[in-house]
Amino acid sequence: MSNRTDLPSNNEDNTDAMTQKTDVKPTPEIAESKSAELNSEHSENNDAENDIAIEEFFSPNNNARMAEDFKAGYVAIVGRPNVGKSTLMNHLLGQKLSITSRKPQTTRHRIHGILSNHEMQAVFVDTPGIHRNEVRAINERMNKAAVSALVDVDLVLFVVDSDQWRDDDLLVLQKLGDTNLTVVLVINKADTLKDKGSVLPLIETFSDSFDFADIVPVSALKNQNLDRLQEVIASHLPIAAPIYDTEQITDRSERFLASEIIREKIMRSAGDEVPYDLTVQIDGFKDEPAHTDPKTGRPRKACTFIDATIYVERSGQKAIVIGDKGQRIKQVGMDARKDMEQLFDKKIMLTLWVKVKRGWSDDERALTSLGY
Repeated sequence: MSNRTDLPSNNEDNTDAMTQKTDVKPTPEIAESKSAELNSEHSENNDAENDIAIEEFFSPNNNARMAEDFKAGYVAIVGRPNVGKSTLMNHLLGQKLSITSRKPQTTRHRIHGILSNHEMQAVFVDTPGIHRNEVRAINERMNKAAVSALVDVDLVLFVVDSDQWRDDDLLVLQKLGDTNLTVVLVINKADTLKDKGSVLPLIETFSDSFDFADIVPVSALKNQNLDRLQEVIASHLPIAAPIYDTEQITDRSERFLASEIIREKIMRSAGDEVPYDLTVQIDGFKDEPAHTDPKTGRPRKACTFIDATIYVERSGQKAIVIGDKGQRIKQVGMDARKDMEQLFDKKIMLTLWVKVKRGWSDDERALTSLGY
């Protein structure tokens, strides 16, 4: 940054000063005056720059240069069970947020995942799979949670398998037909097609059944064509300010995420031995700052202590979750703690208990108390 305060303000004097070389040195009084002027202006410039830097640092979006036509909105991800809705959201976010497994109906709650960049903020609503077989109260609540996600959203991603069209897909389509929402068809698992050309008649079949705004084949698991899907999503969102802080990835609490991580590890570990008759309740969630142990005098790192109870419906299921000599529950705890430490970015101490709560999945009061 140049500084011209030492140049004469008169143009003629200015010309003389630049063209004539003299050995005349300024008097100490003049030199001191000029130096004071320079220091004063330099200080003022520094103060202004510091004020801007401080303001930018404490701004909630200090790292984001948002586009003038920034877009933001809610995007519901719907579909029948086990088509990869949670996997799709996790890979769009670049962050594991919603739990996954090979079992249908793994997702039981609506979960918001927030994707922000300089052009848009998409608040994804991951929903339980919509299905016909409402055997118990929990199934009915899961369907209600999925359908209620269609209220006040700006866009719907309807996710289907690349090679299968089932009755539950038609059920979802019927629910969407009762709305005036913009719907994008996402054909997932496109990488599993042996003949890539076979996706074209599938797209034609889907197009004949519903007036989709766009159709995008993807592979959520292998991150294929997700950039294109993001572009399509942005094109359908309204121009608006961010809904959440651009650094935020979900509106769910750490307690909720911890319970979901534990439930995922059990479902993955127990396989088909334990069906859906289990849930997890967080009994304690305590953050302990770094401190010196009063007994030993040794420094202790900051840590979060989590106590959780795993509820099953039958004593036989309790034995399965615990495993031979407690090996399964021990491994579940280790795997869950590892994921929590990565997600929460802090040390975790996890204690797990397994209890029988008969008929909880068909008990309205029990479901409410357990957060369904």
